Amino acid sequence: MYSFDLLLAEHGAPVLAGIKTANLITCQRAWYPDLPQMLAAYQRAFAGRGVCFRILCACDYRFLLLVYRPARLLEDLASREARALLSRYGYPMEEGLDALLDHLSRRTADRAEFPHEIGLFLGYPVEDVRGFIEQRGKGCKLTGYWKVYGDVQAAGRLFRQYDRCRDAARGYIERGMTILELFAA
Repeated sequence: MYSFDLLLAEHGAPVLAGIKTANLITCQRAWYPDLPQMLAAYQRAFAGRGVCFRILCACDYRFLLLVYRPARLLEDLASREARALLSRYGYPMEEGLDALLDHLSRRTADRAEFPHEIGLFLGYPVEDVRGFIEQRGKGCKLTGYWKVYGDVQAAGRLFRQYDRCRDAARGYIERGMTILELFAA
């Protein structure tokens, strides 16, 4: 079992450091049964840093946690291409970020089909999200934090930057720092 701070370092460090829009973290309910209550403290601690925490869905076995930067997410979703893609899946584009996240939560909880447009909420390039959906995950040029159908060089640079951030954060947490000391102090 990971401590929650190590889990956040492992899967959320680039978001907490401000170099990525958002990330999803699967939290085993058996390991973090009080996650909703824990998140209230993290939400307060990170509020001044422009970071939010939201449980997108929960089942008997896990929570799917979105760690995100609302201002950056709104920018990412504002492009004409992103808006057009999200509109295809019924997102209420004129109702604000909370309504978009509510819709994403409902689509994530619906077990019939995973919402692959979720990549837009995670800061993936629109061409990569569209490519993944259209190609059904096949024929990508590079696989890393996501499947790349567009600019391989730019994605590779980002992947390496995310890896360095994650590795540094994990190292600090393993040496005894807390995630709050590392990113919210």
